[in-house]
Amino acid sequence: MLRHIGVIGGGTMGHGIAAAFALHDVSVHLYEPSAKQRDDIVPSIRAAYDLLIEEQFINAAAVPAALDRITIFDELAPAVNNRHFIVEAIPERMELKQALFAELDRLCPATTIFATNTSSLPLAPMIAGLPAERRGRFLVTHWYNPPLIMPLVEISAFGNTTVEIYDAVAKLHQTIGKRTAKILKDIPGLVANRIQQAVAREVFSLIAQGAADAADIDTALKFGPAFRYATTGQLEVADFGGLDIWLTVGDNLLAAMDASREASPLLRQKVAEGKLGIKTGEGFYVYDRENIPATRRAFLKRLVKQLKASSDYS
Repeated sequence: MLRHIGVIGGGTMGHGIAAAFALHDVSVHLYEPSAKQRDDIVPSIRAAYDLLIEEQFINAAAVPAALDRITIFDELAPAVNNRHFIVEAIPERMELKQALFAELDRLCPATTIFATNTSSLPLAPMIAGLPAERRGRFLVTHWYNPPLIMPLVEISAFGNTTVEIYDAVAKLHQTIGKRTAKILKDIPGLVANRIQQAVAREVFSLIAQGAADAADIDTALKFGPAFRYATTGQLEVADFGGLDIWLTVGDNLLAAMDASREASPLLRQKVAEGKLGIKTGEGFYVYDRENIPATRRAFLKRLVKQLKASSDYS
């Protein structure tokens, strides 16, 4: 059983992944080379746990033991020593990941399974320089942000690993409460991000056209399609609605919808103006800078409520 985990990178994704594993009796070694980033890890994890306590998703008594299961390292070799499974969450640059995994291959036992959290870089070139035996013990395990709350983990089944290795990694994530999706083809964005980008493309187009304001577009999404999507996938929605109806509506609408092959010009304009969203105080909405921490927390609380509601879904 995979019970000794290594996480490489202590940023938003890395420390969130570590926090998720540690809540479920898993030993976690977390490597982060930046002293400033290391100093932020424990306070960030405590704050995330506090939110789960406040929402009655976890018991406060579980937190001290979970924190004790996380050991933070400033050197790579001791962090990965005797780990059964190692996942990296470093910046999305191919050369950095290739160098990291070459070093991990040198440091780790032949039995260690490696994983990358990428959703934007292809697996084949990432592992091309590794020995064949190691390439057979390498997967993509793509978590959604924030990783402590979001249930989804996409796991690759691209043909380089055995069924037994895939099943062991899937079981590891399932035992900590994650919903795993087996991804059969190494395509950019995997599955969830591609679906999200398709929705975003049309949403950005609608606001650029002046079809409705930001709040009403979000209302239409939250209380229309997304209301169903919280419990029912698109293919199931299509089956329940009737594939003949979906065929007709598709023929009527798709030709009039956005088919852009690059990011929205409106999105590009906002970025050029420094309107990056909540982190700058304005994006599609305007945010009170003094209340930004509270606004972020309210956003996370909505996700936790949805996590609690979805716990019974099959």
